[in-house]
Amino acid sequence: MRSVDEQLARVIAAAVRPAPVRVAISESQGLLCAEEVVAERALPGFDQAAVDGYAVRSVDVQAAGEEPVQLPVVGEIPAGSRQPRRLQPGQAVRVATGAPLPTLADAVVPVGYTDGHAAKVTVQRPVPSAAFVRRTGEDVQTGDVAVRRGATIGPAQVGLLAAVGRNKVLVHPRPRVSVISIGEELVDVDRTPGQGQVYDVNSYALAAAARDAGAEVSRVGIQPADPRRMREVVEGRLLLSEIVVIAGGVGGVVGEEVRAALADLGDVDPTRVAMHPGSVQGFGRLGPDAVPTFLLPANPMSALVVFEVLVRPLIRAALGKRNPYRRVVGARLLSPVTSTKGRRGYLRGQLLRDADNGEYLVQPLGTSGAHLLASLAEANCLIVVDEDVTDVAVGAEVMVSFLAQKS
Repeated sequence: MRSVDEQLARVIAAAVRPAPVRVAISESQGLLCAEEVVAERALPGFDQAAVDGYAVRSVDVQAAGEEPVQLPVVGEIPAGSRQPRRLQPGQAVRVATGAPLPTLADAVVPVGYTDGHAAKVTVQRPVPSAAFVRRTGEDVQTGDVAVRRGATIGPAQVGLLAAVGRNKVLVHPRPRVSVISIGEELVDVDRTPGQGQVYDVNSYALAAAARDAGAEVSRVGIQPADPRRMREVVEGRLLLSEIVVIAGGVGGVVGEEVRAALADLGDVDPTRVAMHPGSVQGFGRLGPDAVPTFLLPANPMSALVVFEVLVRPLIRAALGKRNPYRRVVGARLLSPVTSTKGRRGYLRGQLLRDADNGEYLVQPLGTSGAHLLASLAEANCLIVVDEDVTDVAVGAEVMVSFLAQKS
């Protein structure tokens, strides 16, 4: 029986990052930047007003600290104005937020510091030079790196790309994941199951898990275990995927037939991994591009746990994430748990925070039954129990791995 760490090392070693592609910045969110984005222009590109007010020479309003100063208002500059304007000593120009400053102006007096008059403004408070002004290049200078290679592109990075005039950016694309379900007992959710039939849960659940991990997902759905048809389907998906996930093709006669059908595409190693649930699984690299391919249990609960432990980190590594693993913290048990001897247990739990001291607490959910999918839907973490531990008492500290956060 192979340890979880050994199996995980084999999986991560197979990670292949897709070649970078250039995409519209609106499509880049969540991806890793694959280039150094150098600003070809300063940001801001000109001195501009940071607030609605009056552009002035700061020296002309210096005395307002002692008594109000009156200045003639010789014009108005709206945001977006392209007409140059020159300010003479002892004058003010009304400006809107974002408007370019007139020549010689070195400060903006906010409207709230004045009487707001349109022809002759009374300034009641002085402002220093550069007050309420966004200086040219204050944010980004020409030649600065605006977004670095390897940075995750979020809303701020998308905004910065737009601000420096980039409509496209080179990124590491999402790895393509194909999800296939096998089982003569399966029917799709738009049909009514007959005697002995069940809904295809795996292709929907695993596709959602892959999408949550950041992949571009193709849910192939239910496929017959017929060897020739199976080989054709998988061979086709290998040309379109960086990762292939097959649920229900690992154990018993069906598992033997699936492995035989895929034998000439490469080697899929069926093995027992020292984990519970989901110990019976398979992993290999198929096709001319050695595409990582997983055989997962038919049981949806087990399949999702194996996906979380092994497939998700591979997707995150293929995305280029420096740390492809979930956050892990220590938490104190609120109820006792048991685990299978010799296997690392992954038990469903609800992670809580003690309001008094901030300590993490975890409440186990359901029983140890591997088939209980409903409790996984309520879980926000997996309680990880070491291979050499079978019983953990109330109050003991355990390690827990975060799942997706609840809204």
